[in-house]
Amino acid sequence: MPRQLFVTTALPYANGNFHIGHIMEYIQADIWVRFQRMQGHAVDFCCADDTHGAPIMIAADKVGKTPQQFVTDIAAGRKQYLDGFHISFDNWHSTDAPENHELARQIYRDLRDNADGSLIESKTIEQFFDPEKNMFLPDRFIKGECPKCHSKDQYGDNCEVCGAVYAPTDLINPFSALSGATPVLKHSEHFFFKLSDPRCVDFLSQWTQDGKLQPEVANKVKEWFSVRTNPDGSTSEGLGDWDISRDAPYFGIEIPDAPGKYFYVWLDAPIGYLASLKNLLKKRGQNYDAYMANPALEQYHFIGKDIVTFHTLFWPATLHFSGRKTPDNVFVHGFLTVNNGEKMSKSRGTGLDPLKYLDLGMNPEWLRYYLAAKLSARNEDIDFNADDFMARVNSDLIGKFVNIASRAAGFLTKRFEGKLGAVPADGAALLELLRLGHTVVERMYEEREYAKALRETMLLADKVNAYVDANKPWELAKQEGMDERLQGVCTVCIKAFRILTCYLKPVLPELALQVESFLNIAPLSFATITTLLPAGHVIGNYQHLMQRVTPEQLDALFGVKEDVAPVTQARAAPKKVATSSPAVVVSDPNAPGGEALAPVISIDDFAKIDLRIAKIVACEVVEGSSKLLRLTLDAGEKDADGNPTTRHVLSGIASAYQPQDLVGEFTVLVANLAPRKMKFGMSEGMVLAASHADEATQPGIYLLSPWPGAIPGMRIH
Repeated sequence: MPRQLFVTTALPYANGNFHIGHIMEYIQADIWVRFQRMQGHAVDFCCADDTHGAPIMIAADKVGKTPQQFVTDIAAGRKQYLDGFHISFDNWHSTDAPENHELARQIYRDLRDNADGSLIESKTIEQFFDPEKNMFLPDRFIKGECPKCHSKDQYGDNCEVCGAVYAPTDLINPFSALSGATPVLKHSEHFFFKLSDPRCVDFLSQWTQDGKLQPEVANKVKEWFSVRTNPDGSTSEGLGDWDISRDAPYFGIEIPDAPGKYFYVWLDAPIGYLASLKNLLKKRGQNYDAYMANPALEQYHFIGKDIVTFHTLFWPATLHFSGRKTPDNVFVHGFLTVNNGEKMSKSRGTGLDPLKYLDLGMNPEWLRYYLAAKLSARNEDIDFNADDFMARVNSDLIGKFVNIASRAAGFLTKRFEGKLGAVPADGAALLELLRLGHTVVERMYEEREYAKALRETMLLADKVNAYVDANKPWELAKQEGMDERLQGVCTVCIKAFRILTCYLKPVLPELALQVESFLNIAPLSFATITTLLPAGHVIGNYQHLMQRVTPEQLDALFGVKEDVAPVTQARAAPKKVATSSPAVVVSDPNAPGGEALAPVISIDDFAKIDLRIAKIVACEVVEGSSKLLRLTLDAGEKDADGNPTTRHVLSGIASAYQPQDLVGEFTVLVANLAPRKMKFGMSEGMVLAASHADEATQPGIYLLSPWPGAIPGMRIH
């Protein structure tokens, strides 16, 4: 029977463009949605921008925009990514939309006014307040000295050096990361969702363990019911209450009957799923309440493993105790790493920029196929390896799949007016084998075991290619009296190609559309697998369906440079002499530093260089090199998930410094220099040092360092 499904992906925070992790999640969900539609089921696929919270308010202020304008500008750039990778959302909305304001306030009232006793209570808490910005500070906007290891410039919730977890009030000499001011402690009334209430504990204990979640996720969630860590470092049994309010100024939804109090962003963000659906139904003229009241409605969420807590505890409890339907399942995936298993990070130059991928003209379905070929139903990390990417696409999609059509179609159009012929007995057995494969492929798609579905499909493609090699249509075409056999063999290939295309259509929707046009057939669905094209059916002229990936495209995508040692000294442009060999530096004893000044530049030229204060958090000798040190730098950067990141920079200063002497020191980083792949690894920027041009008579390398008080991430103007 047709099913009614409501499917969402995690809402991206509206403080930047999509990264490849977003695209991976959307592709994973999109494949499942397309498969369900090919099964004849009705699917509403919704998402929205997560627009609220202090970080967006602060980011908007920095660029001189209102938060509303800031998130509107971000939203305007979404379409090119979604269309570019053939992602078929039915609706894209915003958590700052009227539907979300209305739903969030009503759900809060329903929790507060629960007939069995309110699940909302107020408590007075003490937290840091920035007297200059006139606002309470989130933990990540408070920095200071670690109370455990005494490392400086650590965040308000944990130390990146020793790993200690603590309360912001434990920091030594705390300061606001926004203004630099010393924060003061103030009391404030906050609202809490009582997850510790026995009703919540009983419900969640059952909901999280009744088969809705992946086994590894359910086991992890189970741990949270037994032990939790309090802000003071002590442990408690059971679930803790959830602080769902924030104080003005705050960009968000104001709490009913509580002026100056706003919902914490994670309270209203998942409600954005429902708001986007409500907005979609409104456009269609459908009734939202009637839709949600349908007992057969199935509700599914695709999310990353970093937001499991919100989606498996807070979200189902919020829905259940406000009298609403809870999710039928929450599908959790892992992270996407690149080449050597390193987590994607745009700031560190290890990211795969999806827009750059599209701008280079790379086929989006290459990426869809490659990711699908690695995705399973488990929340495991998957790795994007450039060599593996090229091999899989070229071998599977071109060598095994597309070549089936290219090896047969030409003979049919040139010799038989494009008409399919009768299927020989050996070909009939092969086609029956392919058709029987649909039960396995369909089950794998339903269970989100995409890698297994594609593996099964490619095994079937191998059998078709073996049939082609055994019958050699290019030789049959040269033999007299073999026209019927030639037409029959090529007919088997085309009919097999149609079946394989159906199996790949959830992953390769655009290619499937081209195949449907080429074969002159109706849109493929799994219901059509059992019906073969009749003899006499006419196909169109074959056109190239897909090109191969080239090494040059991958080099351009990742910005790989030739394998040379990096230059790390901050030198002016050298004086050059005319010579048939490469230009050489000429020492000038009368010039400052032994080198002539570089040509005059404009302020616009200088503004292109982004110089940042960086802290050297680790340093080591590069094995095999007598000149290089590998510096690990903290430049105040975070990845797309808000986690602090570091960079690795190779610097030719080993002759001047011992690694242990540099740890903890501050220096200057050229932050927007393209990463370079070199003999001894990837260098993600450049640190600045000074030296004399005449190194023979005036040796020495001097690393640049700022005055005390500078912190990682500060820009040098």
